[in-house]
Amino acid sequence: MIVGTRIDFRLIHGQVANLWANARQVERFLVVDDDVAGDTLQKQVLRMATPSSIKLSVLPIEKAAANLVSGKYDAVRLFIVVKKPATLARLVDLGVQLDEIIVGNMSTTEEVRRIGLNLGLDAGDIEAFKELENDGIRMVSQLVPSNSPEPFKL
Repeated sequence: MIVGTRIDFRLIHGQVANLWANARQVERFLVVDDDVAGDTLQKQVLRMATPSSIKLSVLPIEKAAANLVSGKYDAVRLFIVVKKPATLARLVDLGVQLDEIIVGNMSTTEEVRRIGLNLGLDAGDIEAFKELENDGIRMVSQLVPSNSPEPFKL
C-alpha cells in the first residue's frame, strides 16, 4: 500500500530516510527515475542513505508503473520518491492510482517561477502539476511530517 508519494529532488536523504520513514512506518522506498535507475553510483548512494530496516527499489518509470499496477507492493508500506512532478504525471498516465502528493524540495536551473524557499519550477514542472491537479490528485506542500500540510497551489 502506498503510504506516501513525495517530490524531492534529493530523493533519499535525512528528512525522508528518518522523519518520513518513521512517521509513515515505511517498509520500502520506491525511487522512480529513468536516469537514476540506470546509474550504478547514484543507486549506491541511495542504498547508503536508506536505513537498513527499509528496503529500496530504484526503477525507471515504465517498470515502476508496471509493478504498482500489478499490485507487487500491495502488501508493504511503500513510500514513493521522485525528483520531478512529470514522473508522477507519467505514472498516473500508465494507470497508477495516487491519492496525495507531498511536494517537498524542488530545484531547477531554468526557473520560471519560485514558490517559497524550497521550490523552483520550470515550465515542464508547472505543466505536470496542472495535469496532476486535473487528475484530481490532492497535493500538499510539507517539508517534514511535523509541519502542517498546506494545500499546494501554483
